[in-house]
Amino acid sequence: MRVDGITGVVLAGGLGRRMGGLDKGLQELGGRPMITWVIERLGPQVDELLINANQNGERYSAFGHRVVPDQVADFAGPLAGLHAAMSVARHPLVVTAPCDSPFLPADLVARLQQALTASGASLAVIRTGAQPQPVFSLCRRELLPSLGDYLGKGGRKVARWHDTLTVVEVAFDDQAAAFENINTCADLQRLATDPVRTP
Repeated sequence: MRVDGITGVVLAGGLGRRMGGLDKGLQELGGRPMITWVIERLGPQVDELLINANQNGERYSAFGHRVVPDQVADFAGPLAGLHAAMSVARHPLVVTAPCDSPFLPADLVARLQQALTASGASLAVIRTGAQPQPVFSLCRRELLPSLGDYLGKGGRKVARWHDTLTVVEVAFDDQAAAFENINTCADLQRLATDPVRTP
């Protein structure tokens, strides 16, 4: 289900420390790079798709979408990836998903957009149970100056920036497993041998 006027960005700009320094988006699950699964699930839901990556740019470009590196130095985290995407996005709303979440729901963007519109909030974020999932969010591109200021002052924590905004949380308890991250090689191996959870 696609919602008009939205840019999507797959966040693949990290160092993969918990995966032994491997580029997580390029690690294979089910015989394909993890980012492939994310692109296939997020892409149909948006008008434009970007990939935020700070290394292996040529390999990421081969997936057919514009690659945007961080504008903030030293691998500053997911907010730096959002900042990079917002700086070039062609649409007024920007949705984020990490490259290590291959089980994204097909109605992710529609539900976030509905909640954002109904609430009048600046940003909508996924919640599963009592736990917000801040790297899955839909925000207004007009927040770019606020985010740039936060990053420029050394801010890095997603939740602390969210605390400065009007945020609506969107419950996805019906699909909580869809937001499972694959952070380590052990996670990857476990899912690769689980026929129920493999995409």
